[in-house]
Amino acid sequence: MTSTPADAPLHPDRQQEASALSAQGRYAEAFDVLAALVGTHARADDADLAETLHLAALCALGAGKTDAAHALWQRCIDAKPAFVDAWHGLAAMLTALGQWPAAETLWRRLLAVAPAHADAHSNLGIVLHRLGRAQEAELAYRMALAQQPGHVDAHYNLGIVLQEAGRGDEAEAAYRAALAANPHHARAHNNLGTLLRARGRLDEAEEAWRQALLAEPQYPEALNNYGALLKSLGRLMEAELACRLAIKIRPDYVEALNNLGCVLTELKRQPEAELLYRQALALRPGHVEAHYNLGVALQQLERYPEAETAWRTALRLAPAHAQTLNNLGGMLGMLGRLPEARAMLEQALECDAHIAQTHFNLGGVLKELGALDEAEAAYRRAIALAPDYGDALFRLATLLITMGRYEEGWRLYERRYENAGFVHFASREMLGCAQWQGEPLAGKSLLLWQEDGLGDMLQFARYARLLKDLGAAHVAFGCVDALHRVLAGVEGIDAVLSHAEAAARTTQLNSQLNSQFNSPVDPRFDYWASPLSLPLHLATTVDTTPPPIRIDPDPALVHKWAARLETLGAGPRIGLVWKGNPKHHNDPHRSIPSLAALAPLWSVPGLKFVSLQKGAGEDEANAAQHAGAGARQPILHLGAEIADFVDTAAIVAQLDLLICVDTSTAHLAASLGTPCWVMLPGRDVDWRWLHAREDSPWYPQTVRLFRQSADETWSAPIERVRQACVERFSR
Repeated sequence: MTSTPADAPLHPDRQQEASALSAQGRYAEAFDVLAALVGTHARADDADLAETLHLAALCALGAGKTDAAHALWQRCIDAKPAFVDAWHGLAAMLTALGQWPAAETLWRRLLAVAPAHADAHSNLGIVLHRLGRAQEAELAYRMALAQQPGHVDAHYNLGIVLQEAGRGDEAEAAYRAALAANPHHARAHNNLGTLLRARGRLDEAEEAWRQALLAEPQYPEALNNYGALLKSLGRLMEAELACRLAIKIRPDYVEALNNLGCVLTELKRQPEAELLYRQALALRPGHVEAHYNLGVALQQLERYPEAETAWRTALRLAPAHAQTLNNLGGMLGMLGRLPEARAMLEQALECDAHIAQTHFNLGGVLKELGALDEAEAAYRRAIALAPDYGDALFRLATLLITMGRYEEGWRLYERRYENAGFVHFASREMLGCAQWQGEPLAGKSLLLWQEDGLGDMLQFARYARLLKDLGAAHVAFGCVDALHRVLAGVEGIDAVLSHAEAAARTTQLNSQLNSQFNSPVDPRFDYWASPLSLPLHLATTVDTTPPPIRIDPDPALVHKWAARLETLGAGPRIGLVWKGNPKHHNDPHRSIPSLAALAPLWSVPGLKFVSLQKGAGEDEANAAQHAGAGARQPILHLGAEIADFVDTAAIVAQLDLLICVDTSTAHLAASLGTPCWVMLPGRDVDWRWLHAREDSPWYPQTVRLFRQSADETWSAPIERVRQACVERFSR
């Protein structure tokens, strides 16, 4: 009888050839060989062919022929239900293809055939985890470990489930068990690193990622995670390298692109960071963190509309992303869009009330809106969440001083010395003698040390005479050169020194030199203090504010400048300063944009204007001075000729009035006894001027304040100044 193809005998040599091809990874060729042996349909002898069918299925899978592999394994199972390898192969393929329900069914059928099959329990756990059934997955992994205690994958995958459940101790134990069984399991090292970092054990986390990369140097996830850790440790150059290596291995690795952008943002390389964020978003437009980080970089580049767009895109994707709401609210506040900022920050707090920075930002917005009590409460909540929040402590201190609540305000203001971001922090390290905290001063030598601006020093130099009244034998003032001549001779100040000279006299070395070698070097100071700390130590209140220093101008300089001022002719002499130091943090608000804005003052009859403007604004003053006889308002520009404060003092002493913005010249004028009208901005008014007052306890006889409301342009306070000029000089 002629045999049919279904009955054809096997050819061991052909099967051996297929096995060899398969071992070489030549799966398609191996499958062609085996397909000719087993055919494409079920055969009566499939039970005998089970091993060959299984090998053919494996080769089909290797060749990408999943349907053929499925059919071949199904033939195995149908013909030989107890053939575990067929169940395992088909279940593993469906698992790899993400066909989770079908895979679950097959793993469970395999376990019905072989209940002690540890791999089947472990793989069933993977499927159950993907199906969102974490508790069942945990049980499956534990069943695998009951059958095989050293099952590496079961330990590893159990660790993942436990880590996601927040069971950190158990997850760590599971990862370490996997590593005990296989010390080179890179993914277990990687996940352990993530767990340890989240638990604050950064040194151990770093070691875990080092081990992951030793085991698998081309492991992009470990490189990216290690880079993120290095960034958090401030090791930015190493972090950049790690992230770049991850991207080199996987150019479309969105998380690494985003992380590298964060590193470059921290390195102040925002344009490069922007490109990386945009590259990440081109690959994954819905990546919330990349939109958020792009906004951060754009804000730092002062491209505020683009930053707002980036953050609003992030919020469309994740409306409850509290950090985005916080940053956008903070930027809107900075841009003066206060009602929008308030609403945004309050929304952020609804999403997460535990972000100290959001309370801080809200406090700033509320202060600018005039809601001082609410601002105070917001700052206090920020500090309750972050007790060492230096900026919040400083803002609360200045707010309380603004409100006239000096006792607590000055006490909190002293904590500026704890803020590493402030210049004051360095003073304690630099100066070698004790910082004065109110100890008895009888017979002691004390250094007043300038840390703050020129105006601050003129304002608070008044405390020198109070220190002398307390018995201080010697009070010196260490300050910048610009203050030396104007402070020399001020009551209570025995000597004016450069910072270098003053610092040298605080060191123990100077004292030793003086005693051992009978050196002429002046003796060491007993104490040092910032002039701005003295209201605290001397218990100043609004009602007990000491009178200002009295500066006497140099007679020779008065005579010199008198000749220049005489060229104005008869009439009240009005000094003008409309811009401050452009480096001041609030200069965009406190400075008037141009001299032209003061034009309404020109309409007051008889006034003679003198420009004391130096630096910014001088070009306008020069142009006005040389505009010719037909100019609407001639102005005498002296700013370019002024050498220092002593020159300014000699001029201001001969003026009838100084009209200025909030600059050091206001303090100089008030200390000379010259009337001074200060125009204050509607935003971020300095604490020294208190809240809503038109006068100043610091200069009760000389200073008058003209405040810009939050909704006003400069034209409004300038008009009020014009009206005041009419009232004063048109009588």
